[in-house]
Amino acid sequence: MLDLMTTSLADLPSYLIDANKRIYSLYLLSALGVATMVYWLGTSTPSTQGLRRFLFHPKIWLHDSAKLDYLLFVINRLLKALLWAPLVLTMVPIAIGLSDFLEWVFGSILPVTTHKTVVVASFTLLLFVLDDLTRFLLHLALHKIPFLWAFHKVHHSAKVLTPMTIYRSHPVESFFYACRMALAQGTAVGIGYYLFGPTLKMYDLLGANLFVFVFNIMGSNLRHSHVRWAWGNTIEKWFISPAQHQIHHSDARQHFDKNLGSALAIWDRLAGSLILSSQAPRVRFGLGKHEAHHESLLEIYLEPFKQSALQLMWWRTPKSRE
Repeated sequence: MLDLMTTSLADLPSYLIDANKRIYSLYLLSALGVATMVYWLGTSTPSTQGLRRFLFHPKIWLHDSAKLDYLLFVINRLLKALLWAPLVLTMVPIAIGLSDFLEWVFGSILPVTTHKTVVVASFTLLLFVLDDLTRFLLHLALHKIPFLWAFHKVHHSAKVLTPMTIYRSHPVESFFYACRMALAQGTAVGIGYYLFGPTLKMYDLLGANLFVFVFNIMGSNLRHSHVRWAWGNTIEKWFISPAQHQIHHSDARQHFDKNLGSALAIWDRLAGSLILSSQAPRVRFGLGKHEAHHESLLEIYLEPFKQSALQLMWWRTPKSRE
């Protein structure tokens, strides 16, 4: 167990050199560049000192909420290795099972095409769309199902946003997202195997799906930040901008359960949950004054179990027809 904990801690710096991680160094640098541009273009009298305070204001980065994010990044990594990593669904049996099911239902077919470019482009797009769709569906469930919302509230309890807020989550929610990833990837591989045969490749940049890389390099780390970067109404009807995700973290009731998408805005448009950044020029982050929990590590880890249990008990209790 000690070796496992040591290995997990030693792996933390690798997040900065892994293009599949949100805090990959190149993604952070691109966000820094975009934030600098936002400041310089949006300030009447920009200065180097003003830029430094805009980017690294201690009231944000040293806020008690931000400090909890830093701790959760480390502790959740240890809990993942010790508790639930061996229990996560794996991609391979899902892919094999789906491929066999498709063959049983529709019969065996020759690859629909062997053109390398078409196969790679189709599989890359399929991976991206299924990943984004399943993220949206799970996110929707976390907001709409009360006993799941009890765990997701941990993420929304952040009073300030930094790129590390992406790791502010309860281990139960992280488990669901890990299973979701295996399900999405397994489904994509199963469909791809059935349509194109066993030789499947994707377009990647530094090991990350091409579309994911582009999404992250376009300032995705500003989604969890105080830097408001909007993309305009036309683009925001198709892609979720950092400013739109900040609205998702708003403590205003009219913004609850809005902009649930990750990269694509089409799922929110279909669900009627899309808000453009122009519709909410100013927001404040958090759960609001009526939610006083999640102020400590103990509350973050234990309070969701208490609230979830209460929700389940209420659901199982016979309700009056009155």
